[in-house]
Amino acid sequence: MQKPPQSIDFALKETSPKIGAGAVTGDKLSSTYDLVEQMQYLYVRVVKAKDLPGKDVTGGCDPYVEVKLGNYKGVTKHFEKKNNPEWNQVFAFSKERIQASVLEVYVKDKDVVADDLIGRALFDLNEIPKRIPPDSPLAPQWYRLEDRKGDKAKGELMLAVWMGTQADEAFPEAWHSDAASVGPDAVASIRSKVYLSPKLWYVRVNVIEAQDLVPNDKSRFPEVFVKAMLGNQALRTRISQSKTINPMWNEDLMFVVAEPFEEPLVLSVEDRVGGNKDETLGKCVIPLHIVQRRLDHRPVNSRWLNLEKHVIVDGEKKEIKFASRIHLRICLEGGYHVLDESTHYSSDLRPTAKQLWRPSIGILELGILSAHGLMPMKTKDGRGTTDAYCVAKYGQKWIRTRTIVDNFMPRWNEQYTWEVFDTCTVITVGVFDNGHVHGGAGGARDARIGKVQIRLSTLEADRVYTHSYPLLVLHPSGVKKTGEIQLALRFTCSSLINMLHMYSHPLLPKMHYIHPLSVIQLDVLRHQAMQIVSTRLSRAEPPLRKEVVEYMVDVDSHMWSMRRSKANFFRIMGVLSGLIAVGKWFDQICNWRNPLTTILIHILFIILVLYPELILPTIFLYLFLIGIWNYRWRPRHPPHMDTRLSHADAAHPDELDEEFDTFPTSRPSDIVRMRYDRLRSIAGRVQTVIGDLATQGERFQSLLSWRDPRATTLFVTFCLIAALVLYVTPFQVVALLAGIYVLRHPRFRHKLPSTPLNFFRRLPARSDSML
Repeated sequence: MQKPPQSIDFALKETSPKIGAGAVTGDKLSSTYDLVEQMQYLYVRVVKAKDLPGKDVTGGCDPYVEVKLGNYKGVTKHFEKKNNPEWNQVFAFSKERIQASVLEVYVKDKDVVADDLIGRALFDLNEIPKRIPPDSPLAPQWYRLEDRKGDKAKGELMLAVWMGTQADEAFPEAWHSDAASVGPDAVASIRSKVYLSPKLWYVRVNVIEAQDLVPNDKSRFPEVFVKAMLGNQALRTRISQSKTINPMWNEDLMFVVAEPFEEPLVLSVEDRVGGNKDETLGKCVIPLHIVQRRLDHRPVNSRWLNLEKHVIVDGEKKEIKFASRIHLRICLEGGYHVLDESTHYSSDLRPTAKQLWRPSIGILELGILSAHGLMPMKTKDGRGTTDAYCVAKYGQKWIRTRTIVDNFMPRWNEQYTWEVFDTCTVITVGVFDNGHVHGGAGGARDARIGKVQIRLSTLEADRVYTHSYPLLVLHPSGVKKTGEIQLALRFTCSSLINMLHMYSHPLLPKMHYIHPLSVIQLDVLRHQAMQIVSTRLSRAEPPLRKEVVEYMVDVDSHMWSMRRSKANFFRIMGVLSGLIAVGKWFDQICNWRNPLTTILIHILFIILVLYPELILPTIFLYLFLIGIWNYRWRPRHPPHMDTRLSHADAAHPDELDEEFDTFPTSRPSDIVRMRYDRLRSIAGRVQTVIGDLATQGERFQSLLSWRDPRATTLFVTFCLIAALVLYVTPFQVVALLAGIYVLRHPRFRHKLPSTPLNFFRRLPARSDSML
């Protein structure tokens, strides 16, 4: 089922940016920064000052440095009563915005009324040296300060001034002139940064048994279960079947935990004494750093742990020591991959334990060039504005570009690199609006502008892909394009043999197949892992906020959506459309629509029946020729978001409102009732289809079940006759006669159903026994 192409506005566009060393004539730039356009900056490193004169009554001064270039002005922090201050601060001025010819550096004394000038240093921009990495950093020099008249003033200032690019190591930590409106407190929140996801482990707690429990009420049989707590995760076993003081469970509980281990595992044995009342019979606390780490399926040693119980005596908490014990087998599972993102968009499939990792098969390089046509995401001073930054995630490494303040066409031109261990992985690039640039309140959120997901297996090795990707966001009012992002992408293969061999390996580590986790377990553990990752990254500085991490890892991808259900149905129909097309073509052959083609098919069929050893070679040769033919039209660009495939451009407003509803719902009861009725009608159709499938299967079973004695008699008699005929008749003759019968001319056909089909449809099914 071929869908019409989506709107050109939502389509991928190939671009030709001036990337690499060729972008700057006469300079041989570092080849490690060749996927972005080179941006020239004037760097000023203010190191320290000495022998500054006192300006106030006490003879001290409160110095700070002001770096001025035309209309742009950067200021260091000031020191109280210090004549030899050290700043070690870098300022970066974009060359394309420079309109002045002189760089002015002022040393001033902070004062209540007006700041006093201590001295200054002037630099002619034409005399400033150029630095190109990998040259060593420019050594700072002492400059004698001058007063406004050009005479020598007391004090010296150590500076380094040079022209460079964004490849300079001073670039990430520098104050940027295009963020001059950002206050000193918010500067840290706009800088570029690299983050690492915490190392995640599965914790398996095998609760075997307990001994010598002491219930408070000895007149009843205890109903005992074990509750395990790890951070905010809580799990419990079923109530033991053996209702004694020596209960048994032999049940596994699985948790997710991140290094460094902050919370201990707390186990409590509890007795269900009432409907909602549980009584604690004993507890034990297990620090995770002492737990054994398992790399394969071999069982770990079990251990007995004493249970502790505390009671309140005269207002004081006292520990009761007794002989109650619990038998456990606990381990940190290093052989699993902890799923912390949507399964369809996994960027890493390696096991937790590093010693089980295979060698890398290549390098992924990403150049985040620019965005254009961004929508205003918030209002400032009565006008729309956007402070955009990008986040990219692949494997455990997250990167965040610097924030370009108040710009609908930001240019980042930042390049990042990842090691690749499996090509069947996805890199995600998201664009966000920084809600904390101008001192956003604690509840301010970074709004999502859009994201791009690219599967590495769809990329050709060693080719640079430069495309402009549409940024699409689904709102309750429909799909909206919020801009476009321009990326440069290159996958470099280090070992072709290892990469091709990777296609024979299972997708996940072998523990997932030797000791598989249930689907429900995986869903719960994935949710816990996502929460741990988002919490840890939100505690970094600057924080990668929770809403950003959740959007990048598709935390709500499992939620019900009528739109996605329709899209998946049509995807299935698209897959089946090939089989349907073959069926229609064969029907045309059988009905002699094109006599020449039908005669050729007859000849081919007779050849294959007479020479059956040619059947498989013919099939594989045909597939080979189809693949070679399709090579001419192979995709030349990475996959991207398709609004038609997603049914986002034609979704009903009520369906979108349902998709954005909270869980549990927050909509009025009449809307919920209408949606429930709609879901019931859809489920009724699904139920009918499932019932029809079950009926056909049961009819096959009833062929030999004697449920219909006459039908089974006919079928058994037919089987006996067929066995005798096929025994004495060569198989090639049977196949030839059957094929000629199927391909017979329409003159020898009639429109009524065939005898075998009539017989099959008359067979009984268990639908007669359904209530």
